[in-house]
This record gives sequence, structure tokens and C-alpha cells, in this order.
Amino acid sequence: MNTKEQLATLLEQSGSEYLSGERLATQLGLTRAAIWKNIGLLTADGYEIESSRQGYRLGPNSDALSENSIRMYLGDLNPALELEVLSETDSTNSYLRNIAISAQHNGTLPALRPWHVVVASSQTAGRGRMGRTFVSPAGTGIYLSVLLRPSFDTNLAVRMTTAAAVAACQAIEACTDERPQIKWVNDVYVRNRKVCGILTEASINFETGVPDWVILGIGFNVYLPEGGFPPELKDIAGAITETRSQNLRSRITAEFLTSFHRICSNLNNSEYSEEYKRRSFLLGQRIDVLKSGGPVPATAIDIDEECRLIVRYDDQSTEVLSSGEVSVRPSRG
Repeated sequence: MNTKEQLATLLEQSGSEYLSGERLATQLGLTRAAIWKNIGLLTADGYEIESSRQGYRLGPNSDALSENSIRMYLGDLNPALELEVLSETDSTNSYLRNIAISAQHNGTLPALRPWHVVVASSQTAGRGRMGRTFVSPAGTGIYLSVLLRPSFDTNLAVRMTTAAAVAACQAIEACTDERPQIKWVNDVYVRNRKVCGILTEASINFETGVPDWVILGIGFNVYLPEGGFPPELKDIAGAITETRSQNLRSRITAEFLTSFHRICSNLNNSEYSEEYKRRSFLLGQRIDVLKSGGPVPATAIDIDEECRLIVRYDDQSTEVLSSGEVSVRPSRG
């Protein structure tokens, strides 16, 4: 770790205790002036740091992402993860995809850690489903991808998307007072606004039917960006909370990884699919199934054990949807 990261770690570990400039200078082998300079660098990175005659400590609303702050909440999962935390990248999915493809070409794929996680505080080219852009402003969200090397076949691998949606709900619920819900397939909503999107990519080995690798990308809108969301998103997107709190983004990240790791260890377990169905807000609602020829009106009637959506069209025919997109039809009156 560089000096700035070492200083951040000491402040994060101290909690509400003040650390004097003299103590920090001694521990890090620096001058008091160098400590002050690095305090300024941390403030520029988004840390809220309180100073007094007693020294320095993190403020109650300090919520900068760092490897140390995330690992503080991972507990027993720590050894299982290779974790990188970036202040900015183009796309966390693209970042890991380049690593996976390079390893395939070099024949080093088996040497990759089975759970390689990259977390960014902002993305310059975040990607969503259907080729959409995922808006990823600095300091307000969590943009996270996991590179997995599953040993099971593609039929189970496709469940990772719905598993991630359940894990995201569990993480939000564990860290806030909110009760998130799921819009099939993989959007998470809080107070009727989308706060989380998921994008899964994979490289399939057609000889074995087992993926060489899977990348699960997820973005959380934790706080509202300054000035709000762009006009095209302002009626759809929302934030998990309006109130900043210390290490909330790190806590959500750790809770998500813990829940997702637990669910993925046994994707055959029906417990998570039952929770997925229980959290869905589509059931019983009038929806449009978005097809190539245009939207088709239907009613969402059930979600099965594979997390597939069962719809009934107006001609009374039914269809089981394993992928695709639907939208809730506006109510009349």
C-alpha cells in the first residue's frame, strides 16, 4: 500500500477514536506535514475527515470505497476473494473480461482465482442490458463485477443473475431500513425506483457445456448524484437512501458478496428461488412483453422454480419466459 492507503487504513480501523498527527507520523515514518498532505488527498478521494486538537478521525458520513473498508465487513469470506478497488475504470465487466480473455489466450485460465472481484467508485463506460449505458457517477454508487470459474453446466450458470438479484436485496435490507423488490429478470427496486441493475457475461465451452468463465456485474445507486439523474432516467432511476452514513457503500458491497457467495455455493437449493418469487412485484400485474415486433400485452401470473416468468396473453395462451424484458403497463384512471 502507498502512504495514502496506509493512512486511510489506520483511520478506518480507528472508528470514532481520534488519531493524533504525531502518532500517525510515527507509525507511518512521515513528517507531520506529510500527514497533512495525505489527509488532503484522502479528502479529495471522498473521505470525510474531522480534525481537532486531538488529531484526525473519519466523519460520520465518510463513505469512500477502499479495499480495507470492504474487507472489514467480509469476515470469513476474506480469504476466498481476490479483491481490487479502483477509483475509476471504463467498466468493471470489461476490466475482468480482458483479464479472462488474456488468460484464455495464454493458457493461464486455471491459475485465476475462482472469485476475482473488482469494485469501482465510478465508471466512464458502464454497460447495462440490451446494450444500454449504465450511468456510474463518482462517489454515489457501487460498480462491482465478479469473475467466476464455475464447475457446473450452463443450465445452473444462468441462475447466477437471479441469485445476484436476491443477494442485492438481502444486502440492501441488511444495511438500511428499505425493503427492496425485484422486477423480472434482474432489476432491483426501492420505493418504486430502480436502484440496481445486473449484467452477466460468459464464455461457454461447447465441448463440455461448462462455462470457462462467468462475469457477474452489478451496479448499485446508493445516493442520488449531484444534480440528479439524466432526463432519460429521472422517472425510472432512484437511490437506495437519501442520507449518507459511514462506510455504507463498503457495507453493502460486503453484504452482497457474502450473500452471493452463499447462494452460488448451492444454486440447486430452492430457497433462493422462493425468495426471488416472494420479492417480485410483477405477479398479478398487467405487463407488456417486449418482443421484436413490438410490445405484447399480458398478465404476469407466476414465477417458477427456475425463476422463469409465466405470463398469460389476452388470447388466454401462456408462455414461460426464461429471458427477455417486460414493462409494467400504466394503470388507467
